[in-house]
Amino acid sequence: MDKLYIVIPAYNEQDNIRAVIDQWYPIIEKIGGGSRLVIINDGSSDNTYTIMQECANTRPYFIPVTKKNGGHGAAVLYAYHYALQNDADYIFQTDSDGQTVSEEFWQFWKLRNRYDLIIGHRNKRQDGFSRIIVTKILKIVIRFCFGVQVTDANTPFRLMDSRTLRDNINLIPENFNLSNVLLTVIYERKKLNVKYIPITFRARQGGVNSINLPKIFKIGFQALKDFRQIDHYLKKCQI
Repeated sequence: MDKLYIVIPAYNEQDNIRAVIDQWYPIIEKIGGGSRLVIINDGSSDNTYTIMQECANTRPYFIPVTKKNGGHGAAVLYAYHYALQNDADYIFQTDSDGQTVSEEFWQFWKLRNRYDLIIGHRNKRQDGFSRIIVTKILKIVIRFCFGVQVTDANTPFRLMDSRTLRDNINLIPENFNLSNVLLTVIYERKKLNVKYIPITFRARQGGVNSINLPKIFKIGFQALKDFRQIDHYLKKCQI
């Protein structure tokens, strides 16, 4: 039986976290086989982790984990390493803001044996025009820096075969801000089997987004610098 780890980073999500756990936990119960829901509390300053601990008391397959704040990309990378260390066969990542719909997971799960990476394509987004523009710009930057065309590089709705992830995760710099973006690039550069499936992407369901436009542009400018260095490294690795 395939062992699935659903991993979710969380930062100051006390308004959303209980609903997110309720949404994703039944999937783990249904799949079984040692599967787990793992939420990484990224140094929240609110009650996110306390609520996670409360929820874990009645949900034996839910694992609350906490760490010092390092940013979304670092928390995602931490979660992937955690799942690999616990011998997950497949790893699914989403976010803790309630923007994704758990029912859409099953179409990904049915295809798990056919692809190395299945990514949600946010083709009808409800999270604001500015976010759509940022994604389009990122797509152009990736094309410029890495020479690959991606449909949606940074979607927090992705299912990965752990064997392929294990082979490639060490190419991601520690605490890298855009770890999902870089993983997508690596898979595309290596011509691994990647599938994009349209998904629903709602507005944030509660709380306040910790990533505003100034932060996005700051991350973007740093990413452009980092991407060039990483591209040089990937070429040295013949990727």
